[in-house]
Amino acid sequence: MKAVELVHGRITYSEDAFAELVLWRLSKPLAGSTHRYKYRLAYVVEGVSVLRYDNEAGKGDHRHDGAAEETYSFSTPDRLIADFQDDIARWNDENRNSRGTRPVRGNG
Repeated sequence: MKAVELVHGRITYSEDAFAELVLWRLSKPLAGSTHRYKYRLAYVVEGVSVLRYDNEAGKGDHRHDGAAEETYSFSTPDRLIADFQDDIARWNDENRNSRGTRPVRGNG
């Protein structure tokens, strides 16, 4: 069975901020993961990836918050996306002077 793309999209938050979400279901887990999903979610503000969730082969599930990296406990695709969206809201709240504050209507 080939990989099946489940999500591939971009959400515009402002002129200078967007989130990109890519998620596949695989036939078997990647090295370092116990589930059958491959994902890459990034929140980019002014050309800089300020938040990222991914599970590259051999490294397993993890998230980046700026320069910090930590293990992420993957449970379901829906929970992954919800956690990512919660992190975006937190980041925007902590960085109120940034332009990435809320989604722009009609995108996503």
